[in-house]
Amino acid sequence: MTTDTAASQALRLSATSFPAALPGVALPAYERDKVEIGVVHFGPGAFHRAHQAFYFDQLLSTDPRWGICAVSLKSPGVRDALSPQDGLYTLAQLDHETSFRVIGSILEVLVAPEDPEAVFARLAAPQTRMVSLTVTEKGYTLTGEGKLDKAHPDIVHDLASPGRPVSAVGYIVEGLRRRFAAGLAPYAVVACDNLADNGWRLKAATVAFAQAVDPALAAWIEQNGAFPRTMVDSITPATDDALRARVQAATGLADAWPIQREAFTQWVVEDVLGDGAPDLASVGVTLTDDVRGFERAKLRLLNGVHSTLAYAGLLKGHETVFEAVGDPALEALARDLMAKDIIPTLTAPRGLDLAAYAEAILDRFRNPEIRHFLSQIAWDGSQKLPFRILGTVKDALEADRSVERLAVPIAAWFRFLKLRAAEGVAITDPLADRLLTVVQALPGDVKGDVAAFLALEAVFPADLAGDARFVAAVEKAYGELA
Repeated sequence: MTTDTAASQALRLSATSFPAALPGVALPAYERDKVEIGVVHFGPGAFHRAHQAFYFDQLLSTDPRWGICAVSLKSPGVRDALSPQDGLYTLAQLDHETSFRVIGSILEVLVAPEDPEAVFARLAAPQTRMVSLTVTEKGYTLTGEGKLDKAHPDIVHDLASPGRPVSAVGYIVEGLRRRFAAGLAPYAVVACDNLADNGWRLKAATVAFAQAVDPALAAWIEQNGAFPRTMVDSITPATDDALRARVQAATGLADAWPIQREAFTQWVVEDVLGDGAPDLASVGVTLTDDVRGFERAKLRLLNGVHSTLAYAGLLKGHETVFEAVGDPALEALARDLMAKDIIPTLTAPRGLDLAAYAEAILDRFRNPEIRHFLSQIAWDGSQKLPFRILGTVKDALEADRSVERLAVPIAAWFRFLKLRAAEGVAITDPLADRLLTVVQALPGDVKGDVAAFLALEAVFPADLAGDARFVAAVEKAYGELA
């Protein structure tokens, strides 16, 4: 029997069929017909369904007020896949052992352009207490300085036609306007995209938009609106036919759009939601007054070591993070970097054990089910390394600590650029042309090459590029990587 034939004969996942799932599949531990919608979420892509919807699925077993209305701002794809399944889908958690869970927290999927009034009805409903977003950084319609981009075509449109918005900000403001007019409290707005100070930036954009519509509304949002900063983390590979087949074999049910992610998941939320908020802490969400501390730890420990493994691993012929961390020398480098170089530059926020977090990161890297390609992590090094590595270097130098290990990813990036140019492979980086020019003019000796790379002022601040301790460390690493 072919896979297509098997799929056509399998019972499709739905509200009536899910109890028939094969043993071992986790099922919703609540009666869905008794759940009310308390959350409106914009952007129900794979990450939301693997992450926030997963947390609310757990919460519904003790508090039925937090079902989700998922709103797509553009494509009907999620609605078309999930509506025949009554909003249900399967989450495959990929680790050394893979587990499967049917998620039931999404009760409704709306396509905003098709029926904006249905979206507004949900936003204005008294039982709606939270609006969340995963719309990518560009979905916030901000300028490079992080302010509302009033020249953005979507914002120009929405300010002219606030009753038929196309942007997330436009929908949020119109929903708040209707609540304001009805005498209802504002909903909390929870941004879940990887944007520094995401909640604060979104609040400023929302208030700026509202100011152009109704100054009294803007003042009400400014005074009463809760827009917590957040941090989210979990690797979520794209869905493919192999996953669909795997899910069907494991559950006995056909699922049009299952989701997969690593077992590790993290959601950090600034503790400003106030009374009446969902008890997110009860399902593993970290509530804190120091989101920046968590962001800094993730950036330096997770992302910094990712970049280190990418450049050093590619030079040794590895393709994936799993392969790289399986190399004893690279694993030792990663472990020492975290314990001896990075953690000493961090102040642990309340609720985060840095040593345990570092060990969890290494364990995630060892996950055989996740194929995270080093070549992809290596993209945009000129943009990533200043934040992932150079900040740590600066702190270490100020504390008069060695930067020999921290110089390795920098030197490995230089060697990686040389290798790509020699192979005739395009460099994926906003500064690609400039980098290629530098590589083509390298003198060929260690000191000359390093000096040429460190002269890239768009990457290396002058004070760092001129620090003899840093230069010596990079030269040493560059020579040893030859």
